[in-house]
Amino acid sequence: MLNNIGPMGLLLIAVVVIVLFGRGKVSSLMGEVGKGITAFKRGVAEGKEELEDQSAEAARDVTPEETVEKDKV
Repeated sequence: MLNNIGPMGLLLIAVVVIVLFGRGKVSSLMGEVGKGITAFKRGVAEGKEELEDQSAEAARDVTPEETVEKDKV
């Protein structure tokens, strides 16, 4: 059903939304959407950093402090 909405259809929908809600309301709504996208990106970046920190902690040097020499000739 939504496959055949062309540029003119999208323009018509945009005009109807602006007429119904007003320019100020649509503008503030888009500002809130922008803030939400920014917060989402920040959360993804923080999650990625946390995962990298965890993998770096797991990949630290795990060799024993004292090595026991076996079969010394």
